[in-house]
Amino acid sequence: MTTPWQHTLSTQPRIAGFLERLAQAPPSSLLLEGGTVAERLALGLFWAARLMCREEAPPCGTCRICLQIVDDACRDLFLLNGAEGSIKVDTVREVRAVLGDPPAGRGPRVIILAEAQALIDGAANALLKSLEEPCPGNVFVLLAPSREILLPTLVSRSFVLTLGWPHEEGDDPDLRDSLGLLTEFIRSGKGAWLDWTGRKGSVDARMADAILREVQRSLVQAGYGNPLTELSRLLASRLDVVAVRQVGVIVENALESLEVGANPAVVLEWVAIRMWNLLHK
Repeated sequence: MTTPWQHTLSTQPRIAGFLERLAQAPPSSLLLEGGTVAERLALGLFWAARLMCREEAPPCGTCRICLQIVDDACRDLFLLNGAEGSIKVDTVREVRAVLGDPPAGRGPRVIILAEAQALIDGAANALLKSLEEPCPGNVFVLLAPSREILLPTLVSRSFVLTLGWPHEEGDDPDLRDSLGLLTEFIRSGKGAWLDWTGRKGSVDARMADAILREVQRSLVQAGYGNPLTELSRLLASRLDVVAVRQVGVIVENALESLEVGANPAVVLEWVAIRMWNLLHK
């Protein structure tokens, strides 16, 4: 049987190695950022299987526990998927109500919050209480595009691993050029950015998605204090922690708009103007 995590492990070998070492002493809360939605979820499930599987080389992918995890039928796995809608406070409270009970199996209970940026404020605060005073036998996994769009207090209580990103600026000259235009616009409010986005047929959903993913990567680089691109250097030098988080939310909202069929050019223009406002307020 092919498990959801097999392909992702091959494309994210660095993260696979980190998770294997972490399994010897699992942190009470793990945050996986970067990559794609599917990769983050696959690694979240892998982490649950790695901690729960009782076979000699876990996760085996074929035992009863692994199969239950794949089917989301494991009693010790709680999967709250923000990709399917907001994660509400009542849902988090329902999970918290069982955290004091021992897990049903021999491994820990694993609570995955996929696309954790979907936590509404009340739910995020309820979750924070569990992270501040973790009950033994419970492990949390937060999945998000970047840490900047989560409450800093959730991030500070989590061990953070950053997945490799799906796009590389250097691989695509068109992407590199468009990011240069974006960087110049948010720095000065000038340049050819709006001319480019306003030109009919110049921007499609694929290109818009790639640009937004690169902005996310630049935010992570800025947050690490290791900016490697012109855009990440600009963000690191001009934005404080709060503003970086605001940009993260802007980009995530833009990606959601693309998914429901919004005009890619209009989405990119909206993002650029919002970012310019943050840099110059």
